[in-house]
Amino acid sequence: MSRYLGFIVVAMAVMLPVQALALNAPEGRVLLVVSGKVEHTNVGDEAHFDKAMLEALAQHETASRTPWYDGVVRFSGPLGRAVLDAAGANGEHVRVSALNDYAATIPVSDFEAYDVILAMQADGKTLRIRDHGPLFVIYPFDTHPELLNEEILVRSVWQVNRINVE
Repeated sequence: MSRYLGFIVVAMAVMLPVQALALNAPEGRVLLVVSGKVEHTNVGDEAHFDKAMLEALAQHETASRTPWYDGVVRFSGPLGRAVLDAAGANGEHVRVSALNDYAATIPVSDFEAYDVILAMQADGKTLRIRDHGPLFVIYPFDTHPELLNEEILVRSVWQVNRINVE
């Protein structure tokens, strides 16, 4: 009997990481859909995230000057790499799209090299659509001033609602 119990314990230990990677279905309004080369899905072949799911991911805060706001603004939200990890992304680029269909291609390496966030708040206030929300790609411009250039600025998509992993 103890031999079977040992087998069950080992089998459960092997299965636990797979279960931990499962993505729960969103319970609230979906703010972000991640599609394309993703392994962890919860609606068809896509990963849908509501506000609570995004807030449960690794969060980051950056205080930075941007061309879109006056002065230094404190942005907060999940790290881009945390969102990609949660979806099991396996690509080299992501196509980030906004509510108005604007889109930009961002190398996944940006998310690995820098603490790029999908800002959900600015100065402690939830980003509404009229405030560039619900999600805004924010690079750490103040800690990496070399990022404040046209190539990166076009990647700073606001009103983000979709990421396609390519």
